[in-house]
Amino acid sequence: MSLTDMPPPLAGPGSDPDPALVEALALAMDAHDAARDGAFPEAAWALLDAAGLAGFSTDGVPVADELAAVRAAGRADVSLGRLLDGHLNGVQRLLVQVDPAVAGPELAAVRDGRVRVGVWGADPGPGEGEPARLRAGAPVLDGVKTFCSGAGGLQRAFVLARGPGDERPVRLAYVDLTAGTTVDRAWYGGEGMRGSASHRVCFDGAPVLWTADAPAALMAQPWFAQDGLRTAAGWAGGADAVVDGTLAVLRAKGGAGPVEELAVARLLAARRATDLWLAAAAEAVETRATDLADTTLLARSEIAAAVRAILDESSRVLGARPFATGGRIERARRDLLTYLLQHRLEPPLTALGRRTLDADPPA
Repeated sequence: MSLTDMPPPLAGPGSDPDPALVEALALAMDAHDAARDGAFPEAAWALLDAAGLAGFSTDGVPVADELAAVRAAGRADVSLGRLLDGHLNGVQRLLVQVDPAVAGPELAAVRDGRVRVGVWGADPGPGEGEPARLRAGAPVLDGVKTFCSGAGGLQRAFVLARGPGDERPVRLAYVDLTAGTTVDRAWYGGEGMRGSASHRVCFDGAPVLWTADAPAALMAQPWFAQDGLRTAAGWAGGADAVVDGTLAVLRAKGGAGPVEELAVARLLAARRATDLWLAAAAEAVETRATDLADTTLLARSEIAAAVRAILDESSRVLGARPFATGGRIERARRDLLTYLLQHRLEPPLTALGRRTLDADPPA
């Protein structure tokens, strides 16, 4: 299945996804969120798979279409968008970085729905265990990773680990999760993003199917920039859900005045900003623009700002009721407030500002 076989509603950033699919996904995630058991959202993923959004190969798929798929999943549920984002990150790594002898069977299993993939980079904090490390002399992984989205529901993950003599995690390993792993569901106690099954995982001789030759392969461009852009598309999808929900509440109340009308205009402006930045960044990835890394960084920063503006405006115009009574607006808000913290954009933005100031001015 390829995204090119999908119906037109996912044509690109800013297009409206199939409302029936988004609602079906949202209903499945309503039930999953209510269970509060930390499990992988199997029912919602099955719907994604049936719609062709999980088993396609990213090879030859327009970047805009791929981002639209992640945005649609995020519109249904932010945690679900995160899982699709990570899966597609992994699928692309298989395509562009892994030895064909390993990648071929793995991609076939992805297309058949037998393998789900993630990318796990976070090290444990103090008292959470020893960081993940490749065992000397054996293709296996030991140690701990945290914030492992999809834990318990994935069969494979690209894990950023230490080599036998490394002080920092610089080795990208493709790991078989069906053996030598234990998922600690009790570790994740927060409300935001609880649907993403982002748990602590302990490795004890987990089989490593492939290891990158070069250190820091996870950061190789243009793939690393595209990884971050998928995350931003998930943010945009969650913001879409907040805008949709806010408009529905205001329409149901009736009697909107200037305050509500101004809020709606601001919501639409912020959503339009996400559309434009996603489109510009998608083009930069597609054309391998020379300023690709800077463009995608600025896009992520501005999309994050637009999402926060949407959350602020929605809260101001709706008041406390939607957040006190729960529901999709409340879930999207708590998920986004957590998810936006995943990527610390200030350090690379500071570096960009420094490079700009140090560069020679135009003649």
